[in-house]
Amino acid sequence: MYLYLVIGLQVYCVYHCYTHKNSYQWMFVIFFIPFIGCIIYFLRKVIRKSDVEQIEERLTAVLNPGKKIRSLEEKLRFSDTFENRSNLADAYLEAGMYEEAISDYKTCLKGTFQNDFYVTSKLAKAYYFSTDYDHAIACAERIKDHTKFRKSEVAFLYALALEKEGEIAEAEHYLSQFDAPFSRYRERLELAEFYIRNTKKEKALELLNEIVTESEGMSKPSFEENKILINKARELLVSEVAS
Repeated sequence: MYLYLVIGLQVYCVYHCYTHKNSYQWMFVIFFIPFIGCIIYFLRKVIRKSDVEQIEERLTAVLNPGKKIRSLEEKLRFSDTFENRSNLADAYLEAGMYEEAISDYKTCLKGTFQNDFYVTSKLAKAYYFSTDYDHAIACAERIKDHTKFRKSEVAFLYALALEKEGEIAEAEHYLSQFDAPFSRYRERLELAEFYIRNTKKEKALELLNEIVTESEGMSKPSFEENKILINKARELLVSEVAS
């Protein structure tokens, strides 16, 4: 198995070296230092610097979110642009610093960018997670006629905020737009739970049955991707049937 792996890696590296017209000295490295040579070539010639930087940025954001925020704050102090401020607001939002995110998003929504869909949707999200449902709804309603609104995350949160404020029929209208076969399992599971919360058990059972039935014909990668949500739907179905 190891031998096949090394040969396959060598073939790929040789092909890449030839098609990208890299120095033929790399061919000797690939052939005469089989595994290590391939790894060196892969790191030096196949993975782009931009890809490595993106990976490093993502790891930093997860392991040390404060470092990312400080870097973005410094960028904003150096150059107060729409992009720098919205990037900082995004970082605040990811870190759960909702008040700071809201403040920066509101600052972004001025002048040329006062109707920006992206920032308005993020502002609605920040309001929602800070439990300010009235403002979340108000923000979403400013963009709900936009072509990107339907089936977007902000539409989903808008529906949940409407439910929180007692607008059940309107919330159902927006949540039901996510009900499409073999997709949107997070939103469809939430819709099923919405039905349960609002005494519409038959609709909930029908939807949960659909999700479970779909899972039985899924490819293995699709099932693995949605396994947690499908298992939760199965457990919820059993629980509701038994109650």
